[in-house]
Amino acid sequence: MPEQAPALVLGAVVDALERLWPPADAAEWDRVGLVTGDPEQPVRRVLFALDPTLAVIEEAAAWGADLLVTHHPLLLRGVHSVATTTAKGASVTALLRAGCALYVAHTNADVADPGVSTVIADALGLTAQRPLTTIGSCGAGRVGELAVPVSLADFADLLVEALPPTAGGVRVSGPGGATVRRVAVMGGSGDDQFDAARASGADVYVTADLRHHPVLEAREEARDGTPYVIDAGHWAMESLWLATGLEQLLAALGEQPTGGPTPTRVEGRLSGLRTEPWTFVAGVNRARPETGGVS
Repeated sequence: MPEQAPALVLGAVVDALERLWPPADAAEWDRVGLVTGDPEQPVRRVLFALDPTLAVIEEAAAWGADLLVTHHPLLLRGVHSVATTTAKGASVTALLRAGCALYVAHTNADVADPGVSTVIADALGLTAQRPLTTIGSCGAGRVGELAVPVSLADFADLLVEALPPTAGGVRVSGPGGATVRRVAVMGGSGDDQFDAARASGADVYVTADLRHHPVLEAREEARDGTPYVIDAGHWAMESLWLATGLEQLLAALGEQPTGGPTPTRVEGRLSGLRTEPWTFVAGVNRARPETGGVS
């Protein structure tokens, strides 16, 4: 076991988090920063997860984490009670009982560089990257080039390999044989950026949480041409960032991987839980004999 140095306090870790992902860069509607915890409490173990679900909080408590860092907020909208009769209240109570602080880095981590979209673009091997759009004073999303053009179907397979597996896979709008070279990416929910994707000259736009009408209208505007559209799943796209986020925090705190030559003050771990809400999909592309269509 490596020698253990004196613990950092939560306030010092929060300072490092906010240097990496300044709260001022978050969207106006967002709720980021320290949610629970005492700035003077010691921090020796940090768990990173996408969502602060009850199961994730239980995982943090079982490991003895002093700090849980999540991408998605626990208290995004107004809450008037933290009684344990609600899931939000039970979550806050569980965190307090475990002595585990909660910190959220959401849209401020989305627009960071490297941020959520950068990590996805890197995983796809995109070169000549640039922001897709600007949100506030920060670049958001990424646009880049594949080293070699591929078909849309092959690109979808490439995306499946790059992202963690999901119950629903990826949904594609466009002809499988179409050529893809330039790719636009927006981690998380991105159906408000179709105009930016079209203006970027991308052959395909990859995001998540896509709804029927915005996609249909975007494809109509494209006249069945580019950009084609892929819904890759919210959890799959954003969870890819967690390892990078944890690595950045440990580096900012001057930490090395366990077993290194210097004393370790903070140990980091990624949550082993999937917080994707979907569990399975039924009837995908099942032919209807009477129409030859799909269900």
